[in-house]
Amino acid sequence: MRLKDIIDIIKLPFREEKELFSSLYAILGFYPRNIEYYKMALMHKSIRKRNDKGKPLNNERLEFLGDAILDAAVGYIVYRHYEGKREGFLTNTRSKLVSRETLGKIANEMGLGSLLLSSGHSTSHNSYVEGNALEALVGAIYLDRGYEACLEFFEKQILGKYVDIDKVAFKEVNFKSKLLEWSQKNRVRLEFRMLKQQKDENGSPVFCFQVVLEGIAGERGTGYSKKESQQLASEATLKRLKREPQFVDTIFAAKTNRTKMEEEPAMAVPDTDQEQNFIITSPDLPKREEGLTESSARRSSTPLEESGEVEFDLSDISHKEKSKEDIIAEAEAAAFAEE
Repeated sequence: MRLKDIIDIIKLPFREEKELFSSLYAILGFYPRNIEYYKMALMHKSIRKRNDKGKPLNNERLEFLGDAILDAAVGYIVYRHYEGKREGFLTNTRSKLVSRETLGKIANEMGLGSLLLSSGHSTSHNSYVEGNALEALVGAIYLDRGYEACLEFFEKQILGKYVDIDKVAFKEVNFKSKLLEWSQKNRVRLEFRMLKQQKDENGSPVFCFQVVLEGIAGERGTGYSKKESQQLASEATLKRLKREPQFVDTIFAAKTNRTKMEEEPAMAVPDTDQEQNFIITSPDLPKREEGLTESSARRSSTPLEESGEVEFDLSDISHKEKSKEDIIAEAEAAAFAEE
């Protein structure tokens, strides 16, 4: 144990805070200098505590700070660990390491949930709440000991102990599938719109896609393949959906307008049964035979009678058999007539 740690132990406050100091030491690997930062990091907004000026006391501001510090620290660690890897790979790896899901699992393994409960927060191991508390804890470390302490905390207390960076890096997290699942569950129209396709200075193709939800522009992603750019756009949009309630409200308002238009009553479909007014009926026509029913009488009538058409005049058609001479004479007459 270092001399500085021994001095910190001697400076421990009264008995009621010794348990908190001991628990934090197990998590951080060092004793806090200013315990108030860490107390604040463990205060969820639901406790509704306020200071003397009436301002709320919770970990939201520290969470904001810790989120930014984690992005920088983990980005540096990933950059140093994977020399020569492209930006897309580095970005995906960092995103997976600092995702809500990953941070929630780490915080749960660390036992942050019990500290949150001891601070008066009543929750049954909510991974998001615990993950947010871990970000707030990083914010507290930054204020208490600086950036290098945050970097050392993540490297020594998290990597190798709770997280295998290589397993995380090469684990495929399909953000596009997650966004599709969310949109289908909420019946929101989703589109991936390609904004541009070009080549970089080395001649490699570069794609830029944008997520569009109910006609509302989401985030963009640029990568060396369509899949990579859509993944990055989906990931950024998912983060925005979680952090910007106004963005979600705008999307659902657009969805409401669309479905309202779709549900408006349309004109009645015209009836396909047409009135049979083109059929001439003569109710006074005598039946041909006594005892014929009306339907059989209709069946016995000719098609010309049913259609109402005028019959051809058949008086010029003779049944008299023509001689050979008559046929030749008619043919010659017809031939001279055509000339």
